[in-house]
Amino acid sequence: MFSILYLIRHTVKRERIELQNKIDESQTKVDIITLNYNIYRTSMKKHVETNLSHIAKFAPFAEQTGASHFPIYNTGTFDLKKQDGDKIYDYTRSDNPTREMLENLFTEVEGGAGCVCTHTGIASVALLFETVLKANSHILVEADCYGGTFRLLKVFKEKYNVTVHFANFLEFDNMEEILKNNPIDLVLCESPTNPGLKIIDLKKVATLAHDNDALFAVDNSLATFISQRPLELGADFSLFSTTKYISGHGAVVAGAIVAKTKELSDEIHYYANAGGRSQNPMDVYLITLGIPTLKVRMKEHEKNSIIIAEYLEKQDYIVKVSHPSLKSHPQHELAKEQMDYIPGLFCVDFNSVELAEQFIEKTKIFGEKCSFGSPDSRIEIPAKISHASFSKEELAAIGIADSTVRFSIGLENVEDLIADIEQAVK
Repeated sequence: MFSILYLIRHTVKRERIELQNKIDESQTKVDIITLNYNIYRTSMKKHVETNLSHIAKFAPFAEQTGASHFPIYNTGTFDLKKQDGDKIYDYTRSDNPTREMLENLFTEVEGGAGCVCTHTGIASVALLFETVLKANSHILVEADCYGGTFRLLKVFKEKYNVTVHFANFLEFDNMEEILKNNPIDLVLCESPTNPGLKIIDLKKVATLAHDNDALFAVDNSLATFISQRPLELGADFSLFSTTKYISGHGAVVAGAIVAKTKELSDEIHYYANAGGRSQNPMDVYLITLGIPTLKVRMKEHEKNSIIIAEYLEKQDYIVKVSHPSLKSHPQHELAKEQMDYIPGLFCVDFNSVELAEQFIEKTKIFGEKCSFGSPDSRIEIPAKISHASFSKEELAAIGIADSTVRFSIGLENVEDLIADIEQAVK
């Protein structure tokens, strides 16, 4: 009996030792993976496209299998008893590992201190306003701004008595006068602007804003970080819709905002949690599918759009083509200096409203759709869709007429697109 008991105890002890060795070995593997991850994050700075091709490396902790896609933590809550260390997850609205991976990536490629991924693009603008503005605040905004931003500004004006100052950001004397004579808290612009396609000198605006104790934010939705990095040019915030070029497939609605300093990052995270602005993990996954090809797509969008713009500029039924890549664009040289790639979006003024409307109606490849940055080419009349909330006077101030058509050039064969244009204007 004693021998049997001894044998059982000895066997159990041996199995425990073997199990512990396996656990230790497994932990060693995890430690190695974590070490490699940290080396990746802290070693020499990598080019943007390299980081975009290795998104999983930006996960907040090592995934043991080395999966090319970090797991989707599609859950509302996490068990506090099963976690230790500096970072504890409790509720997905506050923090989620899948979303944190994407936020870490955006922080890196934008050169910031922290990021919040939001459930829509306009939510990133709202989060910016909620973070910086208070009741009775003053904000200076480029007059040619996104229609959704314009509408949101009206809300903040009505609900919180925020004073909105609009200006042409190409006129620095006027901007300086507004900044010196008003307690401006925030300066906001897009570059390129949408739909006017103005190119704003971000370095000059940043200096002007900071000299007058104002924060500066740039909506980088059109250019994206593959082409332009506002924080490097002096901005305090870079925000963008990931619905468009960044996701690239038109399959998700989302946004993000990156802060330059830790203090500002802590503030946007606080208000994002308080206001429920955070993006859900499934949408994060959809965005990660498109991100690795961003550079390739942007180059193709740029190439195709230039061919179409140059073709349209030669047509006698066209009054004007506004594309920053064309030498006819007033900020052509600044565009080349400030951006690595020119987005595939531009505006065209037809010689009559009737022809513009006919063109919209008769195209077969071009869809009449809002948004941009998808594989499919699309057109719209801004006065009717994206900027319908603007008055006639406000549209005229930014150079948008009833005959203005906005083009977003996709990834189709340009010969097919030109053939579609030709049949639509007959």
